[in-house]
Amino acid sequence: MDTNQRPINVIARDIKREWTKINYAAKPYLDAMLDLNSINDSYYNDNARSIVLYFLANASSFRGEKAKALKLELKALGA
Repeated sequence: MDTNQRPINVIARDIKREWTKINYAAKPYLDAMLDLNSINDSYYNDNARSIVLYFLANASSFRGEKAKALKLELKALGA
């Protein structure tokens, strides 16, 4: 993990704070991301990369400048 990149759980906390009406389809992935540190981690039988990708696929209703920045930050992790 690049030293300039924040852990996934920190990004997830910021998303949870910003996104007041979380999409029901994105919520389980956001909850899982709260337990992940890096893109190389696992959450039960799922790898972090797939969790982040599924979150991004279900987070289209998370909009705005802060949302865009947080999504880009997740993509920069290598998802």
